[in-house]
Amino acid sequence: MTKNLLSYRFSVNGVSNVARATQDVNLLLKQGFALHQQGKLSQAEFTYSQALKLQPNNFDALQLSGVIAGQNNNHILAIELLRRAVEINPQSFAAHLNIGLSLMALNRVEEAIACYDHAIKLMPESAEAYINRGVALECLDRSKEAIECFDRTISIKPDYSRAYYNRGISLTSLGRLDDAIKSYDLAIKLNPKDSDSYFNKSLILLTLGDFDMGWSLYEWRWKKEGFTEKKRDFTEPLWLGASNIYNKTILIYAEQGLGDTIQFCRYVSLVSQLGGEVILEAQSPLVNLLSGLEGVGKIFSRGETLPSFDYQCPLMSLPLAFGTRINSIPNQNPYLFSSQDKREAWSLKLGEKNLPRIGLVWSGNAKYENDKIRSILLSDLIGYLPRDFEYVSLQKELRDGDLELLSNNSIRHFGDDLYDFSDTAALCDLMNLVLSVDTGVAHLAGALGKPTWVLLPHKSEFRWLLDKHDSPWYPSVKLYRQDESKRWDRVIDTIAKDLLEIFH
Repeated sequence: MTKNLLSYRFSVNGVSNVARATQDVNLLLKQGFALHQQGKLSQAEFTYSQALKLQPNNFDALQLSGVIAGQNNNHILAIELLRRAVEINPQSFAAHLNIGLSLMALNRVEEAIACYDHAIKLMPESAEAYINRGVALECLDRSKEAIECFDRTISIKPDYSRAYYNRGISLTSLGRLDDAIKSYDLAIKLNPKDSDSYFNKSLILLTLGDFDMGWSLYEWRWKKEGFTEKKRDFTEPLWLGASNIYNKTILIYAEQGLGDTIQFCRYVSLVSQLGGEVILEAQSPLVNLLSGLEGVGKIFSRGETLPSFDYQCPLMSLPLAFGTRINSIPNQNPYLFSSQDKREAWSLKLGEKNLPRIGLVWSGNAKYENDKIRSILLSDLIGYLPRDFEYVSLQKELRDGDLELLSNNSIRHFGDDLYDFSDTAALCDLMNLVLSVDTGVAHLAGALGKPTWVLLPHKSEFRWLLDKHDSPWYPSVKLYRQDESKRWDRVIDTIAKDLLEIFH
């Protein structure tokens, strides 16, 4: 659930005040401001720079140049220019607010809050300052304080739909899901095209197991600003279950992460059973693995030239197409299978087995927006792992310091030998148990039907539902959740005790 920062606020400090500058500077600022309003940033930036050459300490030229720097994501320069402007005019509300925005973009959240506080002192009835302060507080997991800011925003500006949206995010963080839905509904009432609120509401409904409304609203993802995927521009019609596809060809294409593809590729066989030929497009690391998936006619890597087809459907729209409910999730287990040749090859690499083998995954893609809450430091995990087991790393990528820790603790790591997920699948199949944070490997092990224990953060993905310790998607998966303390040590300690109880 992404957080919403407002756009930069800019104005000439009443081009009337610029009259104190030279006539040339005044003219340049007027021209630059007109270009700025038209979105011609490079031309406006040049015009402001000419004004600064004539008057290096002109407040308006500094402030507006800082705004453009921020809009161009040059936030260090933006802060420098805006702070110079504040030295000239400490009472500028807009300058303090804009410094806060650039500090937020640099993840300097505490400093941003201080700027918003200063802006609020200058303009106590500013809805902008309060909503941005609330967003910053939510980034620090100070959700109760964030809600106070959003409530204050709403009291100032009752029709501010974005305040209700952000309030919904903070209510979700506190586990107040029913209240969050109400807040999103109010945002939608004020702005019926608010795709972000529709999408976030869908995630809550899916988490609560309300698949009927949840999958329908999940289609708003394609209209959500900043969504991880762009909607594909196909001329062929979208198939959502209504049209007869017997003797037709349908393209099913992957979207979002590797774990999403693994979880929802189970629907391909259902599409095939309707009599259509399925072309599956997937991420290249999964192609070898998914080539043996039941129902696949042809498979292509994303980016390859596709053959002609009659219909198309993104993979994560298939639960909607098949009217999936909690009690009708297709959970034939396993539905993915490793290659016998690869299992034999990996068995030779592993050598003789003398102890129970535990596959480990402690971190995922560092670029994923929620990675900081789902991944664990290897150093924190190792200290709890009981002896008398053989531990094998199932992940390809390592963080700084991981390789040394693995070596010092006799945890086997194969790195580049894991060519793609067909290798990872074979290695998973040779484990007694897979222990993983919420990554693609957790889904892979579940799809293979391997006993899999998944470590979940307190605020977990919708697919794991709410407060459950098993999964209707994967019968072989057991879930270990953080409690409200959000501490991993308690989770890992429980896992260590369960390992000893099961295997000894």
